[in-house]
Amino acid sequence: MNSYLALIQINLRLAMREKNVLFFNYIFPLIFLFGFGQFIGSRSPAAMTRIVSMVLVIGILGSGLFGAGIRTVVERETGVLRRYKVAPITPTPILVASIITGWLLYLPSAVLIIVLSNVVYKMPLPERLLPLFLLVTLGCFAFRAIGLIIASVANSVAESNVLVQVLYMPMLFMSGATIPISNMPVWAQITAQFLPAAYLNTGVQHVMLHAGGLGESLGSMGALLASAIIGTLVSVKIFRWEKEERIKGSAKAWVVGVFAPFLLLGGYEAYTRDHIAQSKQLDREIRRSLTRLIRGAHIIIGDGRVIRTGSILIRNGKIEKIWDGPAPEAESLRADAVEAAGKTILPGLIDVHVHLGAPGGSLTKMDGYDVKASSQRALAAYLYSGVTAVNSAGDFTTQLLEVRKDQLSGAKLGAELFAAGPLFTTQGGHGTEYFKNAPDFLKNMGEEEFIRTPQNAAQAKEMVHALREQGVNSIKAVLETGVAGMLFQRMDVSLLRAIGEQARKEGLPMLVHTGNGNDVLDAVSAGASGVEHGSARDLIADSTLTLLRERGVRYDPTLSVLEAARQVATRKPELLSRSMVEQVAPPGMIEATRKAFESPPPAGWREKAAALMGQRDFAAENLVRAWKAGVVLVTGSDAGNMLVIHGPTVHRELQLWVAAGIPQAVAIQAATHNAAKLLGAGGRVGLIKEGYEATLLLVDGNPLQDITSTERISSIFFKGERVDRQGLFDQK
Repeated sequence: MNSYLALIQINLRLAMREKNVLFFNYIFPLIFLFGFGQFIGSRSPAAMTRIVSMVLVIGILGSGLFGAGIRTVVERETGVLRRYKVAPITPTPILVASIITGWLLYLPSAVLIIVLSNVVYKMPLPERLLPLFLLVTLGCFAFRAIGLIIASVANSVAESNVLVQVLYMPMLFMSGATIPISNMPVWAQITAQFLPAAYLNTGVQHVMLHAGGLGESLGSMGALLASAIIGTLVSVKIFRWEKEERIKGSAKAWVVGVFAPFLLLGGYEAYTRDHIAQSKQLDREIRRSLTRLIRGAHIIIGDGRVIRTGSILIRNGKIEKIWDGPAPEAESLRADAVEAAGKTILPGLIDVHVHLGAPGGSLTKMDGYDVKASSQRALAAYLYSGVTAVNSAGDFTTQLLEVRKDQLSGAKLGAELFAAGPLFTTQGGHGTEYFKNAPDFLKNMGEEEFIRTPQNAAQAKEMVHALREQGVNSIKAVLETGVAGMLFQRMDVSLLRAIGEQARKEGLPMLVHTGNGNDVLDAVSAGASGVEHGSARDLIADSTLTLLRERGVRYDPTLSVLEAARQVATRKPELLSRSMVEQVAPPGMIEATRKAFESPPPAGWREKAAALMGQRDFAAENLVRAWKAGVVLVTGSDAGNMLVIHGPTVHRELQLWVAAGIPQAVAIQAATHNAAKLLGAGGRVGLIKEGYEATLLLVDGNPLQDITSTERISSIFFKGERVDRQGLFDQK
């Protein structure tokens, strides 16, 4: 033990006399810290954690690979190690002392970096110091050990320099330390999983951003510890006292051992992509934390109020401050300015009725249709279009919840997904026809994932409870008989009432699909929170509208799907020519759909088109009557049906509402504040209000004067992140 301590003391004394050691351990990291901090860190304390992580990782890499890898070669070439050999002393104390010395020299630098980041850039101090300390320590040990292996393998200082650079440069630029992993091509993201520095970088960021405990960093710590131990053992085995000594070829094979933990871990991560997802989540959190000042905009609050000219401060993903009139300079707020003169900012739009599992158009190839991948792309299309939240009103439940999990984690970026789960219907009811003639495997899947057909009230309540446990956001039930040529069995109202009772007990809104005025009345009487489609077949009674208003039931007319159905019947797919539809439709869909419409119209198409025109007229009139009666309105499109292609759905719905006679301000409130409240998210989105999530839509022009302005998108902010719209479709 005395030899170890003596060597550590000698190494420390020698190191403190060398200007290079002092410069690269203490001055050089501060140059990076303040250099990047002035450009990025001053705008976001969370972004500063990325800079601190980068500086820490660069420092550990430099201390290990350059400090140990080159210095030991220099000592061998100058004869220093030869003198130790005649002492006599074994290689172990020399190598262990080198590792400990490097660690002791680096720790003060790490502390200085973190303290200065807190004092100068207001970065919060890490809440969990022990995991951070262990990560830094194990990182120092692992990379010093790797550096010592390089020293043993290299035959000269020049050769060691080359070997150090061969390891240093990939780990510097491909570990996420300097370039975020999420910005790299897929092959580079996978390659990064085999690099030790990637786990050090992600571990440090996770601890500093999320106050992650020991358990959450065990994988990274275990791999670093294994490399430190293996590296030390290998460096002892192949240690050379003098430059004339040569290493046996068999001994060099031991070098692979130090990277074995990362080869195994990299292979596992390349398969699961868990570490890639975690890296993307950390990157997304940093982007959402940036501070921005949107100034000089016309502001539509979402609840009917308007600010003629104002500004909004976004910080850490939330709306921190709203000014009615001039705002302070962006520099004084440490914010990036977003000039918005002549533009309007409003809450992100919401579609409360979509079916993500259906594409909305014809596909070039249906074989192997991937519902999950299609749903993820649809959510990207919605966000691209400024529709920042959607409610799935009937889809394959398990796959849908998996998609929502990816969205919530930040691994995939798209509109926020709310899920109603499967349709509650009855045998022979609407929803069952989709699988009537399907193969057995698809029929079984549909019955398990897409529909629920309870036989009695007790079973209905059990099903609602099970869905609540599964994680749905609302309950969807069907109450209608259909039309001539497509008739359905109607659910017993007592079953609907049981579903509603259990939904209220579970804290879930119940949304009811209706077809006519009588359905609407029964739905409200059974405790519906929202009525989907309303009535397109007759006028809803005034007394029913009064009941809707008194009970606060939301009314969603879905005019979009009626317009689309008429175009399907007349074989004139004009909706495919809308600019934003062309921008977001999956490749080949528009061409395939147009081609499908070249076939002759079905028998009785004129009569069907006339009937659909009548339904649209009833639906529009009921919408206006509901508004005049004081009923709360919400916007849904029934996207996924033919010609209602996922993405710009609410924009068209708003245009149809205004054409029917609904004021622009009322329509926008329905698509923002009212919709958010129906989905149970009214306390955080749907309004431009201090403390709410900064999920906003910046458009050219004024939608209160021209409703089509909502489609002229300038910028989209999602939880504070300024969305790269085109990049949404490039996510892997």
